[in-house]
Amino acid sequence: MDSLEKRTLIAVVLALVVLIASQYFYSLYTPPSQPPREREVTGKENLQKVEAVTPKKPISVQPAPAEYREIKVETDLYQATLSSKGGTIVGFRLKNYKDKNGINVSLLSGSDNYPALGIGSDIQTINTPNQPNFIIKGENLFLKGDEKGSIIIEYQSPQFSIRRTYTFYGKTYKIDLTEEVTGPPDYWVTLGTSFGYHDPQDRTAPHVGPVLLKETDRIEFTAKKLKEPRIFNERIKWVAQEDKYFFAAIIPPQNLAETRIWKNGDAIVSALRLRSGINAYSLYAGPKEYDTLKELKADLEHIVDFGFFSILARPLFWILKFFYKFMGNYGWSIVLLTIITRLPFIPIINKGQKAMKRLQEIQPRINELREKYKNDPQRLQKEMMEIYKKYKVNPMGGCLPILLQIPVFFALYKVLLIAIELRGAPFIFWIKDLSVKDPYYILPIIMGITMVIQQKMTPSSLDPKQNRIMMFMPIIFTFLFLNFASGLVLYWLVNNILSIGQQIFINKRSK
Repeated sequence: MDSLEKRTLIAVVLALVVLIASQYFYSLYTPPSQPPREREVTGKENLQKVEAVTPKKPISVQPAPAEYREIKVETDLYQATLSSKGGTIVGFRLKNYKDKNGINVSLLSGSDNYPALGIGSDIQTINTPNQPNFIIKGENLFLKGDEKGSIIIEYQSPQFSIRRTYTFYGKTYKIDLTEEVTGPPDYWVTLGTSFGYHDPQDRTAPHVGPVLLKETDRIEFTAKKLKEPRIFNERIKWVAQEDKYFFAAIIPPQNLAETRIWKNGDAIVSALRLRSGINAYSLYAGPKEYDTLKELKADLEHIVDFGFFSILARPLFWILKFFYKFMGNYGWSIVLLTIITRLPFIPIINKGQKAMKRLQEIQPRINELREKYKNDPQRLQKEMMEIYKKYKVNPMGGCLPILLQIPVFFALYKVLLIAIELRGAPFIFWIKDLSVKDPYYILPIIMGITMVIQQKMTPSSLDPKQNRIMMFMPIIFTFLFLNFASGLVLYWLVNNILSIGQQIFINKRSK
């Protein structure tokens, strides 16, 4: 193999290592979204905007003479707890998903300064200390199948009147809200600071935090990058808070006045400003199940971020689920998907492997030229080109198959990384969850062995130094994959086995 081709191959492999490592250890970098077409207000302008929309003398909301009360709502999918303090949600557990301790997943942890679905006449009155006690009209709800039920929560004061109606459904995670508000010209509703998160410390998550959809643009926010409040005035499809597999989102009404994202200590708060009167909007709190979200026809499926290569990732995701319908095991579905995605590249890989064999055959001649013209780089390059032309060898031919497979690899990598369908999905024997690492590191070690076998079988350079460098790649990849999700390691392992089989065929055919 020519040194130029070898260096290119090394660069491609190292690029893969860097990209994969950055995804795992630091999460994929999300470039800043394009500035919205409408005018955003930040900095000093933002302070003026706050003064304009927030009364200089906030409306005094005195607690109504009502006792504190909690009410439970249970459906086929979740258990929710509503509080009379502010008419907020203080508990939300999913019945079909368990955490690592076998307990129902909770999407609301602890008490927050900004509670889930907090409401107030201005930003200052939607945090917990200023929330009055509402009057809850209704009893505990237990909904099955197509049943639905409503709970009305009211608050009255001389300055502020609120009537909030929650409508729950037995078969969906969507909750409808209708609010009748009188008093101030507008009011605020917030998702709070912890609603929607189950495991915000998961370092494999591409993004954790608030995110919104403006027309077709997904705009993410992180505490590190959010230096000052961000304000959006229109064309907002939804505002959400997400971790790797779960989220909570508000789908606002048409008369949304403003969406604001700002920091509160280490947390980020997202809130909507609505015009007073009657507002009907929806809330979703649950898993990132793509098909389920798409059925709601609210563009919520865009919360599932397939990344830069989404044009490839989505069909791969559909094919994976299609295979699962017949096989009933996501592990074997990944095996079959790996085989299917490799089929189109077989002719290209064959051609690349043949090119590498031809390069190996002319390597002695190339080495002679390097020795002869070691002090004349231009002449060396010219003579090498003549050799390549004479023997009809493309020095980049061996790298072409790798380059063409990179988009498919990263698309499938993203699918296996974020698909909630793999969460808790078993494969065989000791692999009980394809979304987490192999507890005994068996798959990564076998994968490393297959990479060594590949190195031994693949035509290599006559330069011992280059060969030693390439032999480090299996070691690097093995350690890198030790903490990767088992589904990802399985894909890479199967791909290696297919490469070995194809190389055996090429070597026999060449002889």
